[in-house]
Amino acid sequence: MAALTINGKTQDVNVDPDTPLLWALREQVGLTGTKYGCGIAQCGACTVHVDGVAVRSCSLPVSAVVGKKIVTIEGLAQNGVLHKVQKAWLEHDVPQCGYCQCGMIMAVAALLSEKPKPTDADIDANITNICRCGTYQQARAAIHAAAHA
Repeated sequence: MAALTINGKTQDVNVDPDTPLLWALREQVGLTGTKYGCGIAQCGACTVHVDGVAVRSCSLPVSAVVGKKIVTIEGLAQNGVLHKVQKAWLEHDVPQCGYCQCGMIMAVAALLSEKPKPTDADIDANITNICRCGTYQQARAAIHAAAHA
């Protein structure tokens, strides 16, 4: 049993300490916005924030996040108001199938926290999430729009 702080609330999860955070979030807590993509921390569909840093939850054991603040896509909006990245995503019609978008939005939100006005080079270096629909140009436009919001 581990107590995790997820989206500002303490949640008890009954999993082996080596269980990937992704599965604790989805199966124990019921937060299914964080997606399983590749299982080897390459695609980014499972991206969440741990103490403000974007991490791939499919390869991060629960034991590594005890005592840390975890934010999932469900916790990104505050007081019923979408995060500026979520707003930009909608305004620029980024999602097609949408499967990877929660992870990409989380990666972008972390980037903007670190670099409020990222260059294209910053985006290329930091947003390595894979989108099979290929909406990279819309995503880049949305990132720049959110940076100026």
